[in-house]
Parts: sequence; C-alpha cells; structure tokens
Amino acid sequence: MYEDLGLKVGLEIHQQLDTARKLFCHCPTVLCTDEPQFEIKRKLRPSFSEKGKVDQAALAEVKKGLTFVYQGYDSVCLVELDEEPPHPLSEEAVDTGLAVSLLLQAHPVDEVHTMRKIVIDGSNTSGFQRTLLLATNGVLTVEGKHYGIPTICLEEDAARIIETRGEEKVYRLDRLGIPLIEVATDPDIRTPEEARDIALAIGQVLRATGKVKRGLGTIREDLNISVLEGARCEIKGVQQLDLIAVYIEREVQRQITLVKIRKELERRKASVGKKIIDVTACFSDTKAKIIESTLRKGGKVLGIPLPGFSGLIGKEIQPGRRLGTEFSDRAKVVGVGGIFHSDELPAYGITDSEVAAVTQMLKLEREDAFVLVADEVEKSRKALEEVLARAQEALRGVPEETREPLPDGNTRYARPLPGAERMYPETDIPSIVLTRERIEDIRAELPELPHVKIKRFTTQYQLTSEHAAKILNSGYEDLFEETQAINLKPTLFIKAVDILKALEHEGKYIEDEHELRLCFEKLARNQIVKEALDDILPKLAEGKKMNDITMETVSMRDVEDMIKELVAENMKTVEEKGMRAVAPLMGLCMKKLRGKADGKLINDILTAEIEKIVSK
Repeated sequence: MYEDLGLKVGLEIHQQLDTARKLFCHCPTVLCTDEPQFEIKRKLRPSFSEKGKVDQAALAEVKKGLTFVYQGYDSVCLVELDEEPPHPLSEEAVDTGLAVSLLLQAHPVDEVHTMRKIVIDGSNTSGFQRTLLLATNGVLTVEGKHYGIPTICLEEDAARIIETRGEEKVYRLDRLGIPLIEVATDPDIRTPEEARDIALAIGQVLRATGKVKRGLGTIREDLNISVLEGARCEIKGVQQLDLIAVYIEREVQRQITLVKIRKELERRKASVGKKIIDVTACFSDTKAKIIESTLRKGGKVLGIPLPGFSGLIGKEIQPGRRLGTEFSDRAKVVGVGGIFHSDELPAYGITDSEVAAVTQMLKLEREDAFVLVADEVEKSRKALEEVLARAQEALRGVPEETREPLPDGNTRYARPLPGAERMYPETDIPSIVLTRERIEDIRAELPELPHVKIKRFTTQYQLTSEHAAKILNSGYEDLFEETQAINLKPTLFIKAVDILKALEHEGKYIEDEHELRLCFEKLARNQIVKEALDDILPKLAEGKKMNDITMETVSMRDVEDMIKELVAENMKTVEEKGMRAVAPLMGLCMKKLRGKADGKLINDILTAEIEKIVSK
C-alpha cells in the first residue's frame, strides 16, 4: 500500500546528552522543579542570513506579535540570557558526538565550525540556535537494510515552554543550552512501522554511549513525510516512540485527501481572490453569542468568498479535523479564537437567514463557500489574509510546512518549512580541529553495538532473544547488568520493565535512577516482594523516594511471620487435619496477603510450616 503511495520518510533524532556542563557555558544540565527566581521579557525579530535574505519561518513567527517571558534560576548564567558571549565548547559533548558518529560508521569532519540557525519562536533568548556539524555519510543497518545517515550534529537545546498567557509565551531557561546530538536519516523509510523501528535502533545506539539523559522530553523525533503528488511536511518534536507510526499514517491520510481536494477544486475551476468584505450588517439582530459579544465591543464580522469550495472546507482530512480546521489554525496565528465557514452553518447561533444574507452579500453561487471572522477589525482582516493564503495553497495541493504533533496522533500547522536563509556562521566561537589521534582514541573505547549486546545477554545471562531485546529496547540495559551483580532474577527485572514501559506510555518516568536502583536492591534481598512493584514504581515516577514510600509493602520475612502467626491462630485445624489443613489455611493466607506476595510463594511457606508441626 505505502509503496504505491510513494511514501518517503526521513527522521531527525534529537537526544539530550548527560554531560557535566552545558554546550556553551559551565552551568549544570539539570532541570529545576522549584519556583523560578527571576523573570525577564523580550521581543525577538528576524535577522538577515549571510545570503542577505530572511527565512520565511522567521517571518511567520513575527506575525504572531508575541512577547517572550524568560524565567530563570541561580543555576543559569549570562550566556543563557544572551548578555555574555558563549564560553568554549564542551569537549565532553564533542567526544560523545564523535562516539555516536563512529558507531554509525560516519566520517568525522576535519574541522568543527559553529553555525547560527535563526529561531524566533521564543525558544532561544538570542533569536538563534547554535549548531555544529560533526560527521557525514554514516549508515545504520537494520534487518539487513541499510539506511543513510547524511549528518550528525551537535546543537544546544531550547528553553522549555511553560505556558502561553494571552500574547505572552513563558519559557524556562534551565534547559536552554543542554547539549543535543542530532542524527538525521535519508528519506529511505517506506512504512510507518519501519520509521518506528529505525527511531528505536538509533535510540539504542545513542544509549550505548552511556552519555544520554532519560525521561520525558530528553529525546525528540522530527518526522519528514511526503507521498506522491504531496509535499514534504515536518512533524516536529514527537516524544513518544509508539506514536511515530500513528503520526505518519495520519499525515499520509491528510496529504492524500488534500490531493483529492485539489483535483476537485481544479475540476470546479475554483479560485481564491483577495477581497475581504464587511458583512456585519447581516448580523444586526444576531443571537450568536460570539458575534453578539464582538459587536458589543465595537468589533466587526468580516468575510471572504471562496468560489468552488462548497462542501470541501468541511471534508475530513484527519480524524476529527477538516480543511476548515486547517483554515482555523492559520487564522489563530494572529490571535483570533477561530473562524466560521459555510460548510458548518447554520450553527453556533447563526441562523439560516443570516447565512442567506451573507451568501447574497458575497454574491455566491451553488458551489461557492465563505469564511467569516468576528473580532477587532484589524485582527479579523489579518486572520482572513491567513485563511486566503491557506485556501490558495489548497489549489496547489499540499503546502510544505512544519506541523505540531497532538496527543491523539493528529497534527496542526506550526509555521512554514524553514530554508537555507536561516543559517549563518557563528563569529564568537573558534573552530576545533579534529585530530586523527583524538578520533582513534575514541574509536578504541567504543561501546558494544546493540545487536552485539543482545547476543551477549542471551549467552551470559541465559535470556531468550525476546527478553534480551526487551531489556535493550527499554533503555535500562546498563541497570540490568548492575542488578545481575546482586543476583536479581532476570524475570523480576523484566516484570519491572513491563511496568516502566506502561508508565512511559502515560508520560511518566522515573527521573532519579538511584531510586530505581535501590528498589532493585531491596527486591534482590527479599526486602520487598515482586507484587509490590505495581505500587512502588508508579510512586517513584511521581518523584517519591524509596525510603519515604508509605504503602503496605512486605518483605519475605514479613510474609513468613504473617503465615506463622496465622498457623498459630489455627493450630486446632492443623492438629485435626494434618497436611490437609493446607487448603483451608491457604484461603485465609491469600485473603490476608493477596497482592502482597505470590500465591506459589505463600503456598510453599505455608506447606513447609505445617510440615514442621505435623512431623514433630
């Protein structure tokens, strides 16, 4: 199916590195959980690239007219605030990036230069992101197929978004500057499932270095997707591995439907003009709350005719999203709440007679449609200009754009695709020559590749290939090896992995691996039973400490003591029935210990305890 559609997918994997300092300053790479200690506000504007042009994505951000609020702590410095030049590059980050490059059979560059990439969505105080090309022409082999890795880069992570309040966007500076490694693939991927597998394989290579962070937001995937007659669209910032295939499937659906809409518009000889018409008079006695409120505040209702668009604006392009939703996304860029379009009216309090009045004022024919915006005059005009631009793109099919992933697997418009105009050299940071000696020293210390580690796990720890792969895919393979040194049963670790993966699907992670390690130590020493993991691990994901978790967690000794006590309380039954007392007492034990200990364990201890008494 996907081969017939001409699906092409390329990935960009962004992974935070777990280094002692940030990429261009000596601040720690740790996120803060307490309230920020200060706040500053800024406006950002685009600058010209070295080609003398301004990037279209930057221009789109300017239209939003936002003010950016930056919150910080004493753990950030003047570099993050863009009040001081960047410090020398983190050599630890460079070495980690080179290790990844060599693991992916890429060729390191002779000299590392830092570039500025214009970004004025507020995620960087300077209005640009620094990025460095480390290596080119790598290859990843998965199940016998080779996937090109054209570039491997280092870059600084962005500030983290906290909230949007009106025309202000709030960011925290603690994440800004944490080293990121970016691994890009060629568009060699042909199915949604294949994309997920490649992302997983790259993640395994990154984790093999032992120098990457864990947890929500530490690894993000950008998906570049196109189909025949479609266009390249980038879904930026996917955080859940299991949703990659869903996002691709939904984007394929969107592009195919947009191509069909384009062909129907061509058949109808549809057109998009530039007229924006005041239709307020059509709503003089309106009962529509949004419009009535707008008019009371002195606003207007403006409209545009869309010849040939009738029935197509309401056409579903993703589950629960229509072409009209895409029009609305564009209008919201300038700050309006949304749009009304003829395919959904009458509704929202707008009557048949009001629809007829607008149709007459705009001089529409049977196959024509209209879009309305009710707001301040200037804001409404800008919003409809955005809708006209998106309608014009509908005549051409699929627009090239960057899209934002939504939690349900759909996506929405973010901004146009950036171009080469956003790049220019960084003049504050000297280049670094990569010597042959440095490369060979790193090559000599390279870790095991994932497929080698899986093979070793199956022999050294007597695991099945399935269990070895599950541990490796979990990202906890190093912790697994630590637990084997304290004789934890692999089956117990795998049970914990299943619980951890279920938590990750809910967006929950155990940030402090020391606490997880302590949990496994207690499990190995029989200080807790395996049934308690279902209660303990979710609480650790909430940030609680092992020693502070207040729950009914029992140890092996606790189980033994409880069973001995229960047998003593029912000694008459034991004396009368002998070993046949196991069955009735087992019921009492399970009632008392259900969910706290394994049934077989309870039965074994109970049987042994009764045997002691009977054999006396």
